[in-house]
This record gives sequence, structure tokens and C-alpha cells, in this order.
Amino acid sequence: MGRRRQARENALHALYLAECGLREESAFAAACRGVDDDKTLEFARRLFDGALRERDELDRRIGEVAKNWDVARMAAVDRNVLRLASYELIRCPETPPGVIINEAIEIVKKFSTEDSSRFINGILDKIKDGRTPAPP
Repeated sequence: MGRRRQARENALHALYLAECGLREESAFAAACRGVDDDKTLEFARRLFDGALRERDELDRRIGEVAKNWDVARMAAVDRNVLRLASYELIRCPETPPGVIINEAIEIVKKFSTEDSSRFINGILDKIKDGRTPAPP
């Protein structure tokens, strides 16, 4: 598994643990236990902190494009994959949107259901349309 995929998975686990009630630092530490690569930890931290910091705004944007779906009623894994990938789409213009969406789909297939992958793909495709392109 690549470094950035590992970081995304660690950030997802940390978001999930934080949502379950673990303090943010404890959640991140538990999710990243055993990871000894500084670049992986740095990217996981960037995604985790950003998704937490902007959770309300991310949920608002997700809710706008997820017609007839209340973010709070989505499966916890799906909701956190959407937050994580939406944050990366919006705040990490250096990463191509196709890469972010494909990574989110693969991660949700691993931790959720096949049906979730289609749901995630549809929502992220709409969110990417509002993305500011990376500078040349």
C-alpha cells in the first residue's frame, strides 16, 4: 500500500474514533499506532486536522449535493470518507481530483459496502465541480 493511501486510511480511522467519542489526540494516536514513516504521519495529520476543523462546512457542502440524504444519518464510515475526501478536494489542489475520488472509492469498498462506493462517487463528483484548480 502506498504512503498516501495509508495516510488516508489512518486519517479515516482517526475521524471515526473521534466521532465515537475519543479525544482527538487519542483518536489520532490510536489510528496511527505502528506507523513510523514521517511523511505518512504528516499527510494523515493534515487530512485529519483539516477535516475536523472544517467538519461543519464539509457537512454543509456534502448535504447540499446529497439530495434526500441527511449527513447525520449516513453510515459513519461513508460520512467520514466523504468528509476526508471533500476536505482533500477543496483544500489540496495539488492532488488531482480523480486520484482523490478513486482513493475514496477504494477505501470505502474496503471498509463499507459496494453500494457505498457508488454513493461516494456520485457525491464527490459533484463536490469536485466546485473545486478551485491548482495554480500552474
